[in-house]
Amino acid sequence: MNFYILTLFPEMVRNALNTSIIGKASKKGYLNIEAVNIRDYTADRHQKADDYPYGGGAGMVMQAQPIYDAYCALKEKIGYIPRTVYLTPQGPTFTQHMAKEMAQEDSIVFLCGHYEGVDERVLEEIVTDYVSIGDYVLTGGELPAMVMVDAISRMVPGVLTNETSGQSESFEGNLLEYPQYTRPYQWNGKAVPEVLMSGDHRRIEMWRREQSILRTKKYRPDLLKTAELTIKEKALYQVNDEKSGE
Repeated sequence: MNFYILTLFPEMVRNALNTSIIGKASKKGYLNIEAVNIRDYTADRHQKADDYPYGGGAGMVMQAQPIYDAYCALKEKIGYIPRTVYLTPQGPTFTQHMAKEMAQEDSIVFLCGHYEGVDERVLEEIVTDYVSIGDYVLTGGELPAMVMVDAISRMVPGVLTNETSGQSESFEGNLLEYPQYTRPYQWNGKAVPEVLMSGDHRRIEMWRREQSILRTKKYRPDLLKTAELTIKEKALYQVNDEKSGE
């Protein structure tokens, strides 16, 4: 899968995404991640890519021309009009469902805003998706872009060495992941739950399912309204059905 990140700070992106699981997957050829420097496409001899906002106000606004030219170069390279994501608090919040859906794409372009934002005219020309990673403001779109690349990459076949790990993590079926344990068996006066030592895979799966539901009910009860639960589980864990309006 190909990720193209339009940014004023390419080294920030390259340094972060060249490590751990994502870096290894890139080296193996499962991912191609390119940070494109918007300044390389400016017509200004000082590589200026921003200017004062019309109408006044604090800060600077990123100009349309260098962004558009960088995008057009990518579009020509990709060979078709790519899905283009603008990272902004104005978009819907990024979710695991969105990560799975976007992982079906061959290529995605991310536009990282900075300063006071981006000239609206270029957003209207190139952006297909407006996405936020939360209700707060950051200094730029680079961190949100990296968050999305990481989450989407985990859904790409071959990226995770254990193919089942991506299917049993938090938010699968709208449930949080069950507790995990490793050696030693006893630590700080606490022992690993006996069921995990039993070797009985059916009991272990039942325990993990139970723990996922209980943990979700405790920490993220809002998720249970749309969680994939059986009628028996809803009754057992006293989960209100979303349709009841409760």
